Amino acid sequence: MSLQKRKITELQILDLAFGGMGIAKPDGFPVFVDRTLPGDRVLARVNKKKKKYAEATLIEIIEPSPVRLKAPCAYADHCGGCRWQALPYEEQLKYKKRHVIDSLEHIGLIKGVEVKDAIRSEKTFGFRNKMEFSCSDRRWLTPEDLQNPEIRKDFGLGLHVPGTFDRIIDIEKCLIQPDTGNQILGDIRQYIKESGVPAYGLKSHEGFWRFVMLRSSTAFGTWMVNIITKEENDSILMPLAAQLMAKYPEITSVVNNVTARKASIVTGEYEKILAGERYIREQLGDFTFEISANSFFQTNTLGAQTLYSLVSGYAQLTGKEHVIDLYSGTGTIPIWLSKDARDVTGIEIVESAVEDARRNASINNIQNCHFHVGDIRNILPSILSGTDKRCDVMIIDPPRAGMHKDVVDQVIAIAPDKIVYVSCNPATLARDLALLQSKYRAVEVQPVDMFPHTFHIESVALLKAI
Repeated sequence: MSLQKRKITELQILDLAFGGMGIAKPDGFPVFVDRTLPGDRVLARVNKKKKKYAEATLIEIIEPSPVRLKAPCAYADHCGGCRWQALPYEEQLKYKKRHVIDSLEHIGLIKGVEVKDAIRSEKTFGFRNKMEFSCSDRRWLTPEDLQNPEIRKDFGLGLHVPGTFDRIIDIEKCLIQPDTGNQILGDIRQYIKESGVPAYGLKSHEGFWRFVMLRSSTAFGTWMVNIITKEENDSILMPLAAQLMAKYPEITSVVNNVTARKASIVTGEYEKILAGERYIREQLGDFTFEISANSFFQTNTLGAQTLYSLVSGYAQLTGKEHVIDLYSGTGTIPIWLSKDARDVTGIEIVESAVEDARRNASINNIQNCHFHVGDIRNILPSILSGTDKRCDVMIIDPPRAGMHKDVVDQVIAIAPDKIVYVSCNPATLARDLALLQSKYRAVEVQPVDMFPHTFHIESVALLKAI
């Protein structure tokens, strides 16, 4: 078959690629088609053609896959959040496991490592404890919206169309957050519409309302509302905060992050408390955490408990070990491990995260966790130099980009007996394990699903010194 750019072609989808796209292989040539499943027969328009592959946009499903479900979400065909809703959950888990195996074998050239079946998320809907919604002065209309002449395009509060920065779908109900969040979002939408103050234009960079971020506590059932605006205006925001606090006793915090930066980043240049507390409280196991608006915290609380229990199980601490946690964030893993270790040292480059970690250790009356702020490459040597604190167990939980090569070299030089590597990206997990394999053997990898209906998968790998 001769594929031509912009031409509509009939394709049979055979597989799912890491990244969530379906794969067709006409004459053995890979073509990636978004929003398709193995078994689908489709019409698709080729929009990108390279020497070794092509990408195409789905036009029509001629014959659906026998496994295809009707997605429960009204926005599933357009929103970028949950692209696998039409795939049965057990099938999602199988593909996620296989993507971990494929990454290890093809990227890391690591074979023979046991990859266990992915641990399922306890909840597949209503599981997210944090959602970020964008405001726009011009909402994007779905094909269904276009059939309704009464719908206005002058305001949207919701999520992005995939691959765009300026197309916002107005979301009335997001199924992956608890339903109370949808009710709060609806009231905020109505208030913004009636405020007479314009939403931020993603192209013009003019306007007031920018984002709405909602956090919830799985353990306590409480909520934080974070309104992100271009500038301060208490006369507009204080009545909104009062209205929300009066209607929802679950809301314990309303804050305002203020940023005039053009970048679409929810973090403000500074923050104001509008009502209630600065933090929301969450519980993992025996530990309580105070989470501020801009702190990182795993978005699936029940999944986080599973993940950290797995880290603890792999670490097999006896109370005598010195543990070092690279990329320690707000201190969740060090605090989780504190009861079983002699002491735990965390390193994190984000100063506010370290402040949160120290506060959370204090809240839980933990004395054996110590947190350092700075670049791992500079901090790690100084922690171990001139002391008897050899590292017995190292926890590595890097961002999606994985470890810097210099950090890998330092880890090899320090030579802990055991490494527990927590990954949110199978590709960089495979790359980093390959860099470490001169001194470490990967014993097993356990995928943990924290993000149902997406291709994303967390993994925990146990490495032992050779």
